[in-house]
Amino acid sequence: MQHSILKKIDNYHWEISQSFQHGMRVPGMIFATEKMLEHIIREDAFKQVANVATLPGIVKYSMAMPDIHWGYGFPIGGVAAMDAENGIVSPGGVGYDINCGVRLVRTDLTFRDIKHKLKQLVDLIFKKVPCGVGSRGKISLTNRELDDVLANGSHWAVSNGYGWSKDLEATEESGRMDFADPSQISQRARKRGHDQLGTLGSGNHFLEIQKITTIYDEEIAQKWGLFKNQIVVMIHCGSRGLGHQVCDEFEHRLIPMLPQFDFDLPDRQLACAPINSEIGRQYLAAMAAAANFAWANRQIIMHWVREAFSEIFGRNAAKIGMKLVYDVTHNIAKFEKHILDGQMKRLLVHRKGATRAFCAGREELSRKYRETGQPVIIPGDMGRASFVLVGTERAMTETFGSTSHGAGRYMSRRAAIKKIRAQGRKIDRELATKGIYIRWEGRNTLYEEAPEAYKDVNDVVEAVVGAGISKRVAKMIPLGVVKG
Repeated sequence: MQHSILKKIDNYHWEISQSFQHGMRVPGMIFATEKMLEHIIREDAFKQVANVATLPGIVKYSMAMPDIHWGYGFPIGGVAAMDAENGIVSPGGVGYDINCGVRLVRTDLTFRDIKHKLKQLVDLIFKKVPCGVGSRGKISLTNRELDDVLANGSHWAVSNGYGWSKDLEATEESGRMDFADPSQISQRARKRGHDQLGTLGSGNHFLEIQKITTIYDEEIAQKWGLFKNQIVVMIHCGSRGLGHQVCDEFEHRLIPMLPQFDFDLPDRQLACAPINSEIGRQYLAAMAAAANFAWANRQIIMHWVREAFSEIFGRNAAKIGMKLVYDVTHNIAKFEKHILDGQMKRLLVHRKGATRAFCAGREELSRKYRETGQPVIIPGDMGRASFVLVGTERAMTETFGSTSHGAGRYMSRRAAIKKIRAQGRKIDRELATKGIYIRWEGRNTLYEEAPEAYKDVNDVVEAVVGAGISKRVAKMIPLGVVKG
């Protein structure tokens, strides 16, 4: 295989020269193992890294994490920081599912406590948490209440009885972006999101009951309340149809405006606007409102998961020790301060399919995590492991405090469905032989989400750990899975 496109810096850093493509303002940098490069090159995802490097105001590098695969405009796994004064904001750099993210809930339970009640517990969660395409939630909101959700995110959920105030301390941004403006959410977006609060969604969204199999850092794990053979719950979902509609509308508004901004873009899917333009500010305010909707969504789902555990085990969630470890977002653009060329700069960091990985000492973190660094959650596919890691100082200097968000797709949904159907396989039975019980909605869900449709998460984690941008804390395997 030819690697001439990518210059090897070391075993985990691969550079795309600024001369690779006309208009690149910075080089590209891909974090990956060598064996992952074949797929990255075959899929042409590296070309999207180069395209992003042409955007006005981009600084340092256009980056991609090892879970990189082809996306809309930006690659999924892409990270790009823009100068807050002279840079741009791009909806394609956030993605359609605004604030899709993952939260991890710990318990005091062990595998021994749960093994005979697992199916009963998964069935009850499946009943309590609506999931699937177009699923409708159990919460009916007035327009004023929806505005409150869009403005206040997880704070709205907690104040309305869906969780505990301590949950906010373990949520990125405390579960609310302050510059959200509900008035920037269209009637169409409101209609799509109106009945979807507290729903899991479809595709790669999931809810898993997991067992911790390995502890890599005893000190940090203990501070986060994690231990071997412990039962934890992972929730992965986002802003549902509301966030999708926000992205779609602003993409369609921005594309015809590109000539007036005098942007020479290699791909119109990179449609963008100056951060300080009127439409740039409008998008950011709408994005923040959609992000708040997503945080409220995950908070409510977690509340119903706690209810399910309480019913099955006959104790309230507090007595079961169901504390939120952390909630991270991986489709967002955020204003942050980072050191660039020896000076502290205010930047707008786009993370699309990438997770924040701040190290110890960052003032954005709550006191608990300021001591250890921020938990990083990297889920795998439904048949393999997931990981909890921690942010590092090297991540701050190399990636603006960013790392991978998951395993990343290896096959498209269409290709996965075609392959599994042709083989006549029963994915639920295959998972059952591994001791994994699954409930799902949708005819093709298990085909398109089959384990081989994703990269091996172990390879992804090897790359981020090898590059020094995250550090392993714990490894989990799935026991029970709910899919949309």
